[in-house]
Amino acid sequence: MSKRNENRSGYKKTKVGWIPEQWDIKPLGSFGSFSKGKGISNSEKKEKGLPCITYGEIYTTHNYVVKDFHSFISIETAKKSQRIKKNDILFAGSGETLNEIGKCVAYTKNMEAYAGGDIVIFSQNSVDCIYLSYLNNSDLIIKHRRKLGQGHSVVHIYSSGLKTLHVPLPPLPEQKIISEILSAWDRGIEQIGKLTSAKIKLKKALMQQLLTGKRRFKEFEKIKWQKMKLHDFLKPVSRPIPRPDKEYLALGIRSHGKGTFLRRVDDPDEVMMDTLYKVQENDLIVNITFAWEGAIAIVNKSDEGALVSHRFPTYVFMKDIAILEFFRHIILTKRFVHQLGLISPGGAGRNRVMSKRDFLNLAVSIPHVDEQKKIGAVLNGLDKETRFLENYLIALKEQKKGLMQKLLTGQVRVKV
Repeated sequence: MSKRNENRSGYKKTKVGWIPEQWDIKPLGSFGSFSKGKGISNSEKKEKGLPCITYGEIYTTHNYVVKDFHSFISIETAKKSQRIKKNDILFAGSGETLNEIGKCVAYTKNMEAYAGGDIVIFSQNSVDCIYLSYLNNSDLIIKHRRKLGQGHSVVHIYSSGLKTLHVPLPPLPEQKIISEILSAWDRGIEQIGKLTSAKIKLKKALMQQLLTGKRRFKEFEKIKWQKMKLHDFLKPVSRPIPRPDKEYLALGIRSHGKGTFLRRVDDPDEVMMDTLYKVQENDLIVNITFAWEGAIAIVNKSDEGALVSHRFPTYVFMKDIAILEFFRHIILTKRFVHQLGLISPGGAGRNRVMSKRDFLNLAVSIPHVDEQKKIGAVLNGLDKETRFLENYLIALKEQKKGLMQKLLTGQVRVKV
């Protein structure tokens, strides 16, 4: 509960903190009843039939409100299950962690639907169910809800505990306005999420076409692509230095084309190698141990001067033949990663070591440098737009989290 409300005029102290004097504080069990979902195994799900919700879908598919159904059951299975009604709140009764246990969604439809096992159903008609869903999924209630979880490897929560949860309740008109505000915020988040996904799909489609020559820019249509080996335009580079005697930054490469990362080495004496190697911005770098898993990247400016072991060979581009703005996308393709796997013999994990000689002998088809620049500009532009949307989405979610805190505690009041 916000400390801003503490001893504030017009506010009172309750079991969940300071709230406006006009608000009530009630345990869930005082204004509704609980029941349990039943059955619905994976084998009982159908492609068509009566809609249903499983407890797993509360975690993975639904947020705050049930909007669409993703599972269906037969009439026979429905007879053994538990029907849900409009305004019900569905709690996930099982989970893997205390923080996630008891996540809930509001059911606002008049449609016949059913709840599977490990779902706790809370039925009531006096409180706005969407407000109640936002409230029960807020940090304010989660910190109390997690205390009700029981178990270790699998955590359970029961109606006997949930009914004791005290929740702050503003007058019904205020509840509705709060739920409308937060719902509008969620719609915005959903739209930005869809736009981000569309950008990612567009880039994948364009990569498939532009990086294979299936789609050409008109001004380059008459210029043929050349099949080359990597050694035709990549030059191995080594910048050895003695192992530092004080802390330093080591560079690592994430698998699956996820780029580089830095980690601080506090005690160089724990490093077995006497010689390490400096990296520079725009190097192409490979982790020979996990190359088969796509551990290859372009070194960023922020990575400049970081150190790697001999297991991270580095290369520079011969810019008159190939440029990194184009090649940074080539190394992300399934075909290229597949080639890395073919030159990394052995078993799984650290037993699969890429051959540096075979790496430079890999063959790729590349266009003229001018066409590479144009392809790179298009794909890099989409990457920039996607990063902007992803960061915007993160910011929206953080802003909404802060807004929830203020609205659901009465720190900020809405006009009715």
